[in-house]
Amino acid sequence: MSTTLLDAAATAARLPYPELAQAIAAMLAELRAGTAFAPPRVALPVGDAARGQGTLLVMPARNADLVMTKNITVHAGNPARGLPAILGEVVVADAHTGERLALLDGPTVTGRRTAAVSLLAAQTFAARPDGELLIVGAGVQAMTHLEAFAAGLPLRRVWLHSRTADKAEALAAHARTLGLQAEVATSAAAVLPRVSMVVTVTSSLRPVLPDLDSGLWRDDHFIAAVGAFRPEMCELPPALCRHASATGRLLADTLFGIEEEAGDLLQAGVDWATVQPFETAILAADAIRARGGCPLVFKSVGYALWDLAACVLAAWAQPGGPPVCR
Repeated sequence: MSTTLLDAAATAARLPYPELAQAIAAMLAELRAGTAFAPPRVALPVGDAARGQGTLLVMPARNADLVMTKNITVHAGNPARGLPAILGEVVVADAHTGERLALLDGPTVTGRRTAAVSLLAAQTFAARPDGELLIVGAGVQAMTHLEAFAAGLPLRRVWLHSRTADKAEALAAHARTLGLQAEVATSAAAVLPRVSMVVTVTSSLRPVLPDLDSGLWRDDHFIAAVGAFRPEMCELPPALCRHASATGRLLADTLFGIEEEAGDLLQAGVDWATVQPFETAILAADAIRARGGCPLVFKSVGYALWDLAACVLAAWAQPGGPPVCR
């Protein structure tokens, strides 16, 4: 059996956001049933200060029919060298024979599955998914989240805020090509009273959103915090995290690795026992939405099963159906 090689464009074509969100929902069901599994990812520092430092992330996963490994390198200094910050690939194989079936573009899978996880969370938990959206950040994940929310929600208007104004303007222009009203926000605080959903996709070392005592937060705010994936990173203010934890309104896409990676929650000192994983929270969505008392916070640190869900969807998108079907 030959291996299907998919470049970035071909990988994206097989992973439309609404369908990918539903593939992730199906993977959550497999996780609950015990038919899909992924160990915590390996994060290995690479390089040196003189020539460039980064992180190698290795993420394997399997279900009944497929096994995959994603290898990603993240080098924050690459854009200054004219290189993408994220490079890598996803290798998909038959779980029964080990035959290599496909090679997908790693950054495309990462960008799209991460945004699709946030989309599924917003579809499930946001009190007003037809409201306005604020995206803090203007990088690749900001673009994929913009596209995902535009494709999967009845979104009317989006606000973009970034330290780099020209990137925010470019993202707003892209949003208009998707049929959205789009504006650049001078600050997150300036638009919080009018939006119902917030997505943070930055590598900030300090909170990018107002704290709980600002008086700007409402119970119907939905927050997807995506950017902070190392202990020193922090997008969410500590008091907001602690209050969400105390009121049962703090969710995570996975608990695997969260105590080592979720800088927002580490710095807030939350009680990990109060953080609800996606696979069980999705079954109690109505009760969680009804609790109130705090904005709903969905913390995303990434999990290889979301990559596996993308592999399953990409396999089904092939002419003639999936490469593995038993």
